[in-house]
Amino acid sequence: MTTILLGFDPGTLSEAQLPEVQEAAPDMQILVTEGREEIESVLDEIEIAFGSFPRDLLPRARNLRWLQQWGAGADWLLRHPEAVELNFVLTNTSGVHAIPVSEHILAFLLAFGRGLHLAIRAQQRHEWKGSDRGRFELAGKTMVLVGVGAIGERTAEMAAALGMRVLGVRRDPTAGAPGVEAMSGPHQLMDLLPEADFVVLTVPLTHETQGMIGERELRAMKQTAYVVNTGRGSTIREPALIRALQEGWIAGAGLDVFETEPLPDDSPLWAMDNVIITSHCADVTPHYGERAMEIFLDNLQRYRAGEPLRNVVDKRIGY
Repeated sequence: MTTILLGFDPGTLSEAQLPEVQEAAPDMQILVTEGREEIESVLDEIEIAFGSFPRDLLPRARNLRWLQQWGAGADWLLRHPEAVELNFVLTNTSGVHAIPVSEHILAFLLAFGRGLHLAIRAQQRHEWKGSDRGRFELAGKTMVLVGVGAIGERTAEMAAALGMRVLGVRRDPTAGAPGVEAMSGPHQLMDLLPEADFVVLTVPLTHETQGMIGERELRAMKQTAYVVNTGRGSTIREPALIRALQEGWIAGAGLDVFETEPLPDDSPLWAMDNVIITSHCADVTPHYGERAMEIFLDNLQRYRAGEPLRNVVDKRIGY
């Protein structure tokens, strides 16, 4: 009997979710575990996997045909390039993060606009500071949005609703999106940066996006511009960003992701008044599990019916 591996600790999935999986595939065995030894013992029987799967075992999982990730990012392929050539379809949970991450991005923007990052520090020092220095309105500002997938599209709609002008950058610039005034390709990024009041990155980490924001790009921005990154830390060259913030090339940064995580204690970013740091939590939502399971169950029905799957990752590109 072929097996569906649900790579979760027992108890992670609700009592209602397991029967739904079994109902969709009544002739398949369901195994719920993250245990390497248990997975290895049935490796030849696994046809479908959802959640955690030891990456080094993939080349030996000769009957694996479909792997549904628990998350959206597939940058693990950069560390396991051998998986690109393996005969399984990779899908992700793209779309699950659209609401929390877009709200997190807007929280960064609003915090900078209203000076909340400075107010919190003043509160900790018991200082009454009512200065209007550095305050601004989002209405009328220009956002250069790098990465217009599910997260980027919702971010664009929210920003436009607040009266912002949104310029999008995506791999296929012919595909427009609501809220985006104009769409450009990555090769046009340098032309857009001087217009930006905010440069917002929601791109995945791939060979193409790694280090895409470095000294040249940061120097092209306005001194009043802010960088916001909720995608992957390595899309920005961190030493260049630190220097830009220290020397005033840009006004500030809202950062949820970093090249090294957790962010090292000795990083200068911790002490900068013009930086807001969150701990790779922009995607956190109490609804994550139910949304991810909805995608898996829908894809499981499609798989069984021989229909195209949702959220297929191009393993060569990385998203």
